[in-house]
Amino acid sequence: MRKTSGRRPKSRKSPAVQRAGEATPPVPLRIIGGRFRGRKLRYSGDLRTRPMKDRVREATFNLLGPSVRSTHAIDLFAGTGALGLEAISRGAARATFWERHFPTAAVIEENIALLDVAGQCTVLAGDTFAFFRQPADLGQAPWTVFCSPPYDYYLTHDEQLLTLVELLFRGAPAGSLLVVEADQRFDFARLPDAEQWDVRGYPPAVVGVYRVNKSDDD
Repeated sequence: MRKTSGRRPKSRKSPAVQRAGEATPPVPLRIIGGRFRGRKLRYSGDLRTRPMKDRVREATFNLLGPSVRSTHAIDLFAGTGALGLEAISRGAARATFWERHFPTAAVIEENIALLDVAGQCTVLAGDTFAFFRQPADLGQAPWTVFCSPPYDYYLTHDEQLLTLVELLFRGAPAGSLLVVEADQRFDFARLPDAEQWDVRGYPPAVVGVYRVNKSDDD
């Protein structure tokens, strides 16, 4: 017979009461589609890097469709880099990742190495907001922009986020795609050209997609 200690098992912390940055047991993270479909990515479980859930990522890329191909993926608040790397898997020509937390930026580098796509990727470790205070030169190829910050940023960095999206909206070449992920606390009607965003709910996430169509005169 097995001996038991008689002690009560330790209760697990609910994610809802964990402190920001506190690690949870690592969860599986993988590429959903494209040439790297099924490949696993590293994720430490650090709540600061909250990756977009698999089902939401899959639904988002279904909305984007083949338009991602040959674009420059711009992964803001990149966390694990899963969004930019998913775009690479689905045919994006290159990807640039912004992540202010240096250990997390190192994880992105590791995930890039796992997929052997270093030649297509650039990781910038630093404050996304600071970088975009000046006009950014991101090339003339269409962009696929992912703005998926921690949800609380829409409360604590509200105006900065709206300014950032506005800058990208105005600077994006024709054919670009803009993706904003928030939760139900954010009013998508505040985004530029709000009526043209395709906004879908995947509770608790809400995702908006905008397709940039500009004439030569714009």
